[in-house]
Amino acid sequence: MKNTQKPKNDSQYFCAQPESEDRRRTFEIILRGNKVNATTSNGVFSANRLDPGTSVLLDDAPEPAKEGNVLDIGCGWGPICLALAGETKATVWALDVNERALQLAELNAKNNGFDNIRAVTAEQIDDSTQFDTIWSNPPIRIGKEQLHEILLTWLPRLKNGGFAYLVVQKHLGADSLIKWLSERLNEEDIEGNYEVKKYSSSKGYRVIEVAKTDE
Repeated sequence: MKNTQKPKNDSQYFCAQPESEDRRRTFEIILRGNKVNATTSNGVFSANRLDPGTSVLLDDAPEPAKEGNVLDIGCGWGPICLALAGETKATVWALDVNERALQLAELNAKNNGFDNIRAVTAEQIDDSTQFDTIWSNPPIRIGKEQLHEILLTWLPRLKNGGFAYLVVQKHLGADSLIKWLSERLNEEDIEGNYEVKKYSSSKGYRVIEVAKTDE
């Protein structure tokens, strides 16, 4: 049986931030060779800079699918979904639990002319939607149980032939996560076959590749 269960309680996920005053700042940033205008705020992940892990992912990940659906798990203010939107005509689903993050991702999409970004919570993605590409800097520090539930919710929704790329710090368990994903995704309760491997390594981070096949 395909494991597509959505999180029972979104508040557990993606490092949701407590309420705080919305103090915004705007700057220009280069994302995979494209200049974008970014607005960030306190109360979202890495509000004052491009997170180093995200930077490694954007430097190393191959081109996303050119059409269909692509997913950014834990979008924050939107650097990954903005980079994706600059390279694909696919619908880019920018997923987060943090309302301010979703507002910023939507604002940044509008300000940069990307009409293919959808800033959403889990409940706003239909159960039937599958993804050709997934990119994520997942919230490792929320703990293994919650992290594993996130990954087992969304990685099985790759299409056959689809790829996911996750960036994780080596000292926060990247290698053990590769092993766990390889074993868990190929258990009987999850549809499809998965190949999980280290795609690249840079600056203390691993980029993990998850490929889904029907073989």
